[in-house]
Amino acid sequence: MADGTADRQPARRPGGRNARVRAQILAATVELVARDGIAGFRYEEVAEFAGVHKTSVYRNWPDREELVVEALLRYAEDLASVADTGDIHRDLVDFMLALAGGLETPFGRTLEQAIQPARHSATVKALTKILDQRVAAMRRRVDTAVDRGELPPVDSSFLGEMISGPVHLIVNRGMRPFTRTDAERIVGVVLAGIRATAPHA
Repeated sequence: MADGTADRQPARRPGGRNARVRAQILAATVELVARDGIAGFRYEEVAEFAGVHKTSVYRNWPDREELVVEALLRYAEDLASVADTGDIHRDLVDFMLALAGGLETPFGRTLEQAIQPARHSATVKALTKILDQRVAAMRRRVDTAVDRGELPPVDSSFLGEMISGPVHLIVNRGMRPFTRTDAERIVGVVLAGIRATAPHA
């Protein structure tokens, strides 16, 4: 007690190490799912890919699907964000570019494919949750723009569909990259249309 050695004991070290191991496992899972898709993902490969012992994977995630779900949700957190710079046009353009960038990655393609089948697994529910979060974030940003007078009252879900639909179309066709020019034109047309068709007081 007098020399203070007890105070210097790394009491938090096991938790810190476990958190680091969990992060490595989740990162490895994301990479493997991106590479092989959800159907081709092999639970057994995770430990080797993450550089950890097999028991660390099984102890933290006894269920394969739980691991996939947590990895997907962790990876996709930033997909649900929409910036608020005070300029709705710019924020929607940036959102579209981020969306296109995400969809163009192997992981993004996996996300798209995974929600196509009419399945009700925990993985599909997690992906649906990710998309719901993205829609909710878009709705909040549009509602804020309406409150500030940047936009007339508008159905935020409709606006979100109008701007995200072309991103999915262009990216999924794979014929050309989605560019900032595309985003600027689409947002310009959609916002002009919303303003032009708004009921006048």
